[in-house]
Amino acid sequence: MISHSTVVTHGRRGGRLLNRLFLGCVLSTAAGVAGAQSAAPDDSLTWHGITLYGIVDVGLQNQSHGAPISDYFVAGSADIVQKNSNHSITGITPSNLSQSRIGLQGAEPIVGDWMGVFKLETFFNPQSGDISDALKSLAQNNGRALGTQAAPGNQTTNLDSSVGGQIFQQSFAGFSSKTFGTITFGRQNTVLADGIAKYDPNFASQAFSLIGLSGTTAGGGDTQSRRMDQSLKYVGTYGMDGGGALHLNTEYKFNGSYGGASTAFQVAIGGEFAGASVDAFYSKVNDAVSVAALSAAQVGDLAGLCLNPLPAGTTCVAASPATALAGTISDNTAYALMGLYNMGGVVKFYAGYEHIQYANPTNPLAGGFNIANYTIAFVNVQSGAKSTYVNDKTLQVFWGGVRYTVVPDLDLTAAYYGYKQNSYATGADAGCSSNVAGSCSGTEDDLSFDADYRLSKRFDVYAGVMYSGVKDGLANGYVYHTTDITTTTGVRFKF
Repeated sequence: MISHSTVVTHGRRGGRLLNRLFLGCVLSTAAGVAGAQSAAPDDSLTWHGITLYGIVDVGLQNQSHGAPISDYFVAGSADIVQKNSNHSITGITPSNLSQSRIGLQGAEPIVGDWMGVFKLETFFNPQSGDISDALKSLAQNNGRALGTQAAPGNQTTNLDSSVGGQIFQQSFAGFSSKTFGTITFGRQNTVLADGIAKYDPNFASQAFSLIGLSGTTAGGGDTQSRRMDQSLKYVGTYGMDGGGALHLNTEYKFNGSYGGASTAFQVAIGGEFAGASVDAFYSKVNDAVSVAALSAAQVGDLAGLCLNPLPAGTTCVAASPATALAGTISDNTAYALMGLYNMGGVVKFYAGYEHIQYANPTNPLAGGFNIANYTIAFVNVQSGAKSTYVNDKTLQVFWGGVRYTVVPDLDLTAAYYGYKQNSYATGADAGCSSNVAGSCSGTEDDLSFDADYRLSKRFDVYAGVMYSGVKDGLANGYVYHTTDITTTTGVRFKF
């Protein structure tokens, strides 16, 4: 079933040119900051309160069952088993331990302990030199078959992400006080994403963490909600007498544009004491969007797609296959509990649980809206149904792990991540627990082991392995393989 609205496709080339021009300005400014600060005694790249920072992370990876590496998807490869994982792949992958990025951030004293703050941050893929753009990896696979080997007509790596080729992945400004906390406005990570970065034993690594690679957990159900446009965010930490601290973090997304959802709200409350830190989270995202490549049939329908009535004499402009995508819309509600325990800085234990409920949207979006430079031309629903979630879907996410600092510069990490989905199927498949439909109950299990050795303050090397496997409903459509072992080694430079 296809919902209908106007599709606008002009100006794509101009948008890409504007992206390059803006990035050039950032890099030029960054070079000036770095040059002015070259003799700074503290070895930081700060000048007049503005700091240049960045990460370059690149490595060599082998997947036992994968698909050709993408120049645009943020992790290059899928890292975990996917429907198109059909043969062994070895190649150079970006952002394995940390997301490669370059950014500027600043703090300007105002009055008392209040400061004005800002951040501008761009993600890039060092193995290709391209701006990270997961949505382009999807659009490049519009209408393609899974295929049995690397070939022009078969799929390459393509996954959804909130990193869709935007000039800046974070772009916000606001006020900060050590006493009262920080309030910021703009495009920024969600409260849940901050929690994942803190409570994941692999710090949201894409090569060694399911919840780092997939934004499902950090987005409260859909990766497009991992970062929110037009959001207002507050982060506060309050010290307590006798030690310890309380946390209060909250974020609200306004409905001025979609940008991956309409309105959204998240809050986290917790604290820390005697080496332990725990936070509880709640998230509500209305009109959350999950994005996918177009099927061959949808590509064929683009040419005749004219959604809203047009004024007399106006010509309908069809969506371009290069920028059109499909989306699934839902209202997502999630709650989570995450914690860690630090045993003297040598051994740290991490654990977390999140429960996500997907329901039909109260105010459904029609096809034709944009995310970044891409048009969601089709809104998908279950075959033969009038809505995607006749029965609510629930996804439980759980993880645990340990990080052991063997010597001051060497960390060893072992972690487990799991998904458990209920059966939300209807009709003949109701209550199913097999792979006959994606709406059957199913599970995913991921295990990882990795080592990170710091050769210097800014340069480290790493190596590790991650196993992934899917079963039953989460294995629907996996016609080649349901397991994968990904081995990665690489280097990371931070400044």
